[in-house]
Amino acid sequence: MSSLMGNGPVEFSRGFEKLLEEHVVLREQLNELLQMVQLLDKQDEKAETFAALTGKVTAFYKELETHSEKEENVLFPMLESYIGKSGGPIAVMEYEHEQAKALIQAFLTRAVRGATDEEILSHSMLVSEAHSLLISHFMKEENVLFPMGERLFSDSEKEELFVKITKQ
Repeated sequence: MSSLMGNGPVEFSRGFEKLLEEHVVLREQLNELLQMVQLLDKQDEKAETFAALTGKVTAFYKELETHSEKEENVLFPMLESYIGKSGGPIAVMEYEHEQAKALIQAFLTRAVRGATDEEILSHSMLVSEAHSLLISHFMKEENVLFPMGERLFSDSEKEELFVKITKQ
């Protein structure tokens, strides 16, 4: 596996650059969500900030879904032909996608029911957990999976990746 990761920096093709750009946007949104969660802990009146957090989490979830579909429907199947799926990095990435989405969905389900200040803090911890998971997840993709794909894919596969992810 270490030979797939190679040595030194990788210059990414357009498809991987597009996915990396999406990570930047998602990471910024995640950091904003975490700041809101941290603000909740310091406020006496939490309802307004919690409502704003819920709206931002809803918007974030839609963008995360769109991004993860590109990876799951295009990138991962392309990589599978080289490295397989079971027990390897692709299986881990898919599992982390599921976990992050489950945390966010659990937050949104609880948020729509309304909550006391104590429940607001408890519910918002799900957003904090999703933040930690996704920040780590993005790092794995950026430092392992994307460079691996960049080294494995032919020029035509790199172009195919770009075309397919820009259509989704």
